[in-house]
Amino acid sequence: MAFKKRALLPPLIIVVAIALVVLLGMLRPQLPMRSMERPAVLVEIQEAQAEDINLLVSGQGNVMAKHTTSLVTQVSGQVIEIAPNFHNGGYFNKGDMIIKIDPQDYQVALQNAKANLAQAKAALAEESARAKVAKEEWESLQLGEIPALGLREPQVASAVAAVQSAEAAVAKAQRDLDRTVIRAPFAGLLQNKNVDLGQFVNQSNQVAQMMGTEIAEVRVPLSDRDLAYLQLPSKDQESDFPRVRLSSFVAGEKYEWQGRLVRSEGVLDSNSRVIYGVVEIKDPYNREGQTHEEILRFGRFVQLEIEGKYVENVFRVPRYALNTDGNLWLVDEERRLKRQHVEVLRAEENQVIINEGLEAGDKVVLTQLANALPSMKVRLPGDPLPQQMERPKAEQDDTAVAAKDASDEAGE
Repeated sequence: MAFKKRALLPPLIIVVAIALVVLLGMLRPQLPMRSMERPAVLVEIQEAQAEDINLLVSGQGNVMAKHTTSLVTQVSGQVIEIAPNFHNGGYFNKGDMIIKIDPQDYQVALQNAKANLAQAKAALAEESARAKVAKEEWESLQLGEIPALGLREPQVASAVAAVQSAEAAVAKAQRDLDRTVIRAPFAGLLQNKNVDLGQFVNQSNQVAQMMGTEIAEVRVPLSDRDLAYLQLPSKDQESDFPRVRLSSFVAGEKYEWQGRLVRSEGVLDSNSRVIYGVVEIKDPYNREGQTHEEILRFGRFVQLEIEGKYVENVFRVPRYALNTDGNLWLVDEERRLKRQHVEVLRAEENQVIINEGLEAGDKVVLTQLANALPSMKVRLPGDPLPQQMERPKAEQDDTAVAAKDASDEAGE
């Protein structure tokens, strides 16, 4: 009987052990299922905001003087005096003396002309007196109507003509004397000088070249597309002239100036097929005060931004956000993509201006998506990641123990 009990003990132990293993397995906490869903793509967005703006037209050009003239002599002679600032880059105000030619010969000519005028006036007075005496004598004789010759009218007319000729000679002599001093025709600076002190100059010799500093100009090329966004001036009122911002680097620092688009040249260039607009900048050299932060020198290359037409309720988005098919990707409230067709009013260098297809508050996708599809799920900055449970530490420990046991068995 005891033998039978000992024989049943091992199977009983095995059954109890199996039961304990099953029970422990049932009591073991279930591992959560790991989510295999890929996280949605993270995209950057810009919220659309309606604006009322002036369109800008970009351009470039060189600064030049509105008035440039070559000063020439109208009389000949020796240069006896020059202005202290008679050198390249020297400033002059309107009416300032630039050079002076020896006036002595012209002073003598003026004196001679005045003497001839005095003689002509004396001759006229004499002829007038004779005509008066002749008239009185004729009337005393009562011989009827007095003939023109009897009144010495031809002699008087000749004397009057001589006086007028002498007066013209005096005026010419005075004018030649005045022309011995060459003066600045406008406020400006000297670009080139061609004579110097003591040099003899002939009539019509060029002595200098002068550039006016009151107004500077920039010729800017405008295409047909640019003209569509500009309101070219049609009146002679400054308030109608579009404002222009000019910019350039001076000694490594960027400066800006203000000007006005005052006119167009009215003819298309036959080679480039553009029309040139003219921008004016007042007092570029700050001669009338601190008009500009930095003087704008002639010859400087500048970039221009011309104020164009005023438009309302438009949206500005980066140019790279617009797809090649003219559509934008939007994100709805459920974080899904939506394709939206828009109308581009103007495409600029770094952005596009949209006038149809967007509403205020729309979320425009800025991220470039390679395989974007409508209704595709996306994430926005700040959105949480999908829940992905990590493996419990107990599972990691069991896995490590099982790996160790398998290694030991292999070693045995």
